[in-house]
Amino acid sequence: MSAAREMLRTTDLDQVSLRKLAGALGVTAPALYAHVRDKGDLLQAVAELGFGELVARMEAVDATDPLDRLRGYGHAYVDLALSDPEVFRVMFRYRPATIEVPEIDNTLPEATAAFALPGDAVAQAMRTGAIHPDHDPLRVALLLWTTNHGVASVLLLGARGGEVFIPDDFAHLVDDVIDTTLAGLAAAPTRSAREGSGQSSSA
Repeated sequence: MSAAREMLRTTDLDQVSLRKLAGALGVTAPALYAHVRDKGDLLQAVAELGFGELVARMEAVDATDPLDRLRGYGHAYVDLALSDPEVFRVMFRYRPATIEVPEIDNTLPEATAAFALPGDAVAQAMRTGAIHPDHDPLRVALLLWTTNHGVASVLLLGARGGEVFIPDDFAHLVDDVIDTTLAGLAAAPTRSAREGSGQSSSA
C-alpha cells in the first residue's frame, strides 16, 4: 500500500497498474495477486487506508461543543486532502453507505465511519439548538461534507508535483466557509429545503 500511494503521487491514476507496482517493488506481477485481485481492488485498499486516517484525525478532535467539533472535522478533512491529494482523489471514488445511490456499488465501510462522526455532532447541535431542529440531520451532514469537500477541491487547485501552494488570501478559507454554513444552519430551513427532506412545510 505504501508503494501504491507513492506511485499515485507521481503517476496519473489511469497510468497506475499492478505491473508497474510490481516493478517498483522488485517482484513479478503475479506475486501481487496474493494480496489484491486487480487494480480496482488495489485502489479500494488505498481508499480504505485513507478513510482510516481521516477517522483517526477526526477522533483526535477533542472539542465538546458540537459546532467546534464540526469545525475541527472540517479542518481534519481539508488537512488530509492537502497532505495527500492523490490518495484523497482515490478515496472519493467511494461513498458512505448512508448516502443512497442504488445504481452504483461503491460503498466503503471506512467511508461510512468517517461520515458518522460529523453526523453525531450534527444531531447534538440540533438538540442544543445550535443547528435549527427543523433541518433534516442527514441533509445537514451531507451539506457539511460537501462544504468541506468543496474547500479541499478549491485549495487543491494549487497542487503541483506533490506540493500544495495556497495563496495568502485563502489562508482562512476553511474557517470562513464552515462558519458561514453553520450560521445559515442556525436558522429554520427554507420551504424548499423542508419539502426536499420530506418534512412538513406548514408554518
